[in-house]
Amino acid sequence: MANRKQSKRLVRKHLFSLRLSDIELDLLRIKSLDAGMSASELMRRNGLLRPLPKRLSKISLQTYWELGQIGNNLNQLVKATNTAIKMGRTPPANPELLRELLEVLHQCRRNIAQADTESDDWEEEEEESDDWEADEG
Repeated sequence: MANRKQSKRLVRKHLFSLRLSDIELDLLRIKSLDAGMSASELMRRNGLLRPLPKRLSKISLQTYWELGQIGNNLNQLVKATNTAIKMGRTPPANPELLRELLEVLHQCRRNIAQADTESDDWEEEEEESDDWEADEG
């Protein structure tokens, strides 16, 4: 079979070093065998052809974290309320209202995570910060 001529742009002549643990190397070999391709091809496809996940903005991350903290506090209040009801005491809060509030809180967290990944606002923020940093130096 004759050698096919490849475009000079398609010839792979650059090496990229990568450190892996023994376990990671074994996993890479297993996945490449399962996929029926070389480890190099598997790494190229995973590293270059797959889209990167969208990043959350700092504000969304902080808001998401704060809502999680509020949710933790609500869970504690729900637990105290349920315990008080079981013991026959007056609950510190209306249990049904607490459950509704907790569900609204969880929905807010889901909306923040979903809405922020759908927008590309963070790309504009990065461009502005890059320009500002470049002007400093």
